Amino acid sequence: MAVSGAAIGFGRAIAARFAAEGARVFGCDIREDDLAALAGEVGVETRAVDLTNRAAAGAWIADIEQATGGAIDVLVNNAGGVAGQAGRPFEDITDEAWDEVIAINLGATMALTRAAAPGMKRAAGGAVVNIASGAALRASLTGVQAYCAAKHAVLGLTRQLAHELGPYNIRVNAVAPGFVQTNEATARQWAAYPPERQRAMIEGVALRRLGVPDDIAKVVTFLASEDAGFVTGEILSVNGGA
Repeated sequence: MAVSGAAIGFGRAIAARFAAEGARVFGCDIREDDLAALAGEVGVETRAVDLTNRAAAGAWIADIEQATGGAIDVLVNNAGGVAGQAGRPFEDITDEAWDEVIAINLGATMALTRAAAPGMKRAAGGAVVNIASGAALRASLTGVQAYCAAKHAVLGLTRQLAHELGPYNIRVNAVAPGFVQTNEATARQWAAYPPERQRAMIEGVALRRLGVPDDIAKVVTFLASEDAGFVTGEILSVNGGA
């Protein structure tokens, strides 16, 4: 199986959970030091790949197929984020800022799935799990317009590909995480909220806690498994009942 954005956060938790269940796991990211740690600690086969380069994304998929001698059975499109951006008035957004966020969230998902689909078709099966966001369903807490737009688009792509690839026994689903502190950026975002907002956010979650990366990883492994063999085109919110 292959997971993008595997070095930290959701991706690392997903890669670790699949590896613990005996899967041969391939992971990519741009964070080379964190990838090295993942490879050493978990046994994931890693490579530094800039997924905004669609040719590089496709080459990574092709190399995995060559290494395994067959199609990728599970693809988890996890790479994404706000690319270090913060919320600004929409009229102040530059073309470059917009394109950067769209490329890593939507473009990477498209490029990796496009590359993996032919092999999955030949194998007559496979599972694709896209990591979307609560921002695929409503306005984003980040305030980054391109992020919200991209995650909504990931949901649309999920539904469209489920329809197109279903006849080949390929399932395509998405996970929409609630607020989870996964990295330095989300930790800074949380710390920037005043105590009363932090309290209100937690009180707005039925389970009265924030999520952790492994909460997401558990759901991803379910959607990739035969236990979800009749589930496709769905987006599963994992937010503690927010």
